[in-house]
Amino acid sequence: MPDLSRNHVHLRWLLKLVDFRAAGELRWGSAVLATLYRKMCWATRSNKAKIGGCLSLLQSWARWNHLASYVGIPTSLEDIQLLLDQRSEAQFQWTPCEDLTFLAIIPDEFFQNSNILHVKVSLVNYAIVEMHQSNRVLQQFGFRQLIPVTPEVLDDEHKVDLRLLNMDWPRHWSKYIEMWENRYDYIPIREPIIVPELACAPEYMPWFRIHGKPYLL
Repeated sequence: MPDLSRNHVHLRWLLKLVDFRAAGELRWGSAVLATLYRKMCWATRSNKAKIGGCLSLLQSWARWNHLASYVGIPTSLEDIQLLLDQRSEAQFQWTPCEDLTFLAIIPDEFFQNSNILHVKVSLVNYAIVEMHQSNRVLQQFGFRQLIPVTPEVLDDEHKVDLRLLNMDWPRHWSKYIEMWENRYDYIPIREPIIVPELACAPEYMPWFRIHGKPYLL
């Protein structure tokens, strides 16, 4: 989880690696996603020139099974935005979870209850709390994309950072931690895709053209 320097991480992460056995019991995936979501949120501001977080993870996901058209990963935020804008619909793998290479590296325990992939739930990482909005990317899981409900407003939560020293984070975020612990209560409405032409509900694309942002730049 690097910062804007791209090669520095906070000491708190190194302290978690003192005991590898204990480190293996932590939900690193949720922590990485929460950090990435927060950094992506900050990167949408017009005065930002860099982005932190696991950007290589994001780009690897977007380019899954496709040859890169350049050498190395760009570091300029504008270059990254332009790169994503230039990709065609055919160049994105909308259902990476169906790829056999991908499935081969996922522990079997995650296939015992596939609902864990679909829950719309909060992700908490120290001062960061973000929502995993699985209902906005239903095609990724093989379901028709419906018009999603209005997302939660986390403006106040986004003002919180690590400058709040000696904060009892589990107590501070108890509401969101409880949501995570009861995550199977937060499964969005899902309709399987019968034919590719009906991957979206008929009313979705008109809604997206009004409320969405097709391009980053």
